[in-house]
Amino acid sequence: MNDFVEPWLAAHTEDLSKWRRHIHANPELARNEYATTQFVANMLTDAGLTPKVLPKGTGLTCDIGPEGPRVALRADMDALPLQEFTGAPYSSTVPGISHACGHDAHTTILLGAALALNKAAALPVGVRLVFQPAEEVFPGGALDVVATGAMKDVSRIFALHCDPRLEVGKVGVRVGAITSAADTVELVLDSPGGHTSRPHLTTDLVYAIGTVITGLPGMLSRRVDPRTSTVMVWGAVSAGKAPNAIPQTGMVSGTVRTAHHDTWVLLDPLVREIVHGLLAPTGVRYELNYRRGVPPVVNDEHSTRIFEEAIRTVGPDALADTQQSGGGEDFSWYLEEVPGAMARLGVWSGEGAQHDIHQPTFDIDERALAVGVRVMTNLVLASAV
Repeated sequence: MNDFVEPWLAAHTEDLSKWRRHIHANPELARNEYATTQFVANMLTDAGLTPKVLPKGTGLTCDIGPEGPRVALRADMDALPLQEFTGAPYSSTVPGISHACGHDAHTTILLGAALALNKAAALPVGVRLVFQPAEEVFPGGALDVVATGAMKDVSRIFALHCDPRLEVGKVGVRVGAITSAADTVELVLDSPGGHTSRPHLTTDLVYAIGTVITGLPGMLSRRVDPRTSTVMVWGAVSAGKAPNAIPQTGMVSGTVRTAHHDTWVLLDPLVREIVHGLLAPTGVRYELNYRRGVPPVVNDEHSTRIFEEAIRTVGPDALADTQQSGGGEDFSWYLEEVPGAMARLGVWSGEGAQHDIHQPTFDIDERALAVGVRVMTNLVLASAV
């Protein structure tokens, strides 16, 4: 164990909870994290560091330690447009907005790690802190960070994400895909419409929608290797109001997810090809909007081994297994630039319900904050070996 983190935690563990609760009670949506950015910048400046706020005014970077190739540590800062129902005394004070994904914890952990690292007599490798805006919106604020040149001189990058399925004290990591690519598909259809007694005199828009609803997921399952964990699921559909009238317009939208990076690159043209083949015989006109979201987060082997060492240093039972998730995470954009890895930080108390992220009842056991600080600081030391 390093010789500067435990003394820092002994003096500041209560501060971690205080900082996290302040951020939690004052959530800000994507690209509006002005107060959160200023809060972090002020703390770093007071510690003698030199944070650099990103050009759009939200998010920041800050370097610590020697010049040369740096290890980057990333935290996201934005909240969700979701009303909180935890009943906690530090609940969101902003109606309809809450930190239901744990970004308040991520920000606090990286802030704590930064202040602890700043107390080290010397660091074996330089560190770049990345406090990122807008993770919750596609294609994600990570692209804004990359566009500033923040990955220049970075050798690899690491991040933690809260996981309510893991107990406090556990941190899960795996080699390979840990999240999925997540794209959206929106299909807008139009038809002359007509009477349901005479479908042969028009084009049947509802029948066409049904063909796509069943046909696209089915065809993708036959055109894509099932080992890539590719899945297409519709989430919204609308067309018509009267039972005896063929409607003129309709819409269906959903998501396509995959754990395989090469498959993700091919999905847009493949979806277009399948939709055309399904709808051409119906005669219904359509407009397909395929929006690429984020690539999968694919942990490279060497970065994962560094993470494993950093986690083991916390304690002999800290390292846990974790599975690939179907959710998307814009941390993947950094991995398009440099190697790296993401791990899952246990935030469940071990008792009671495990409230999932992106739910109004989500909260964390704050003992996880100190665990996260230990892991983040250990990553810096392990990266120099």
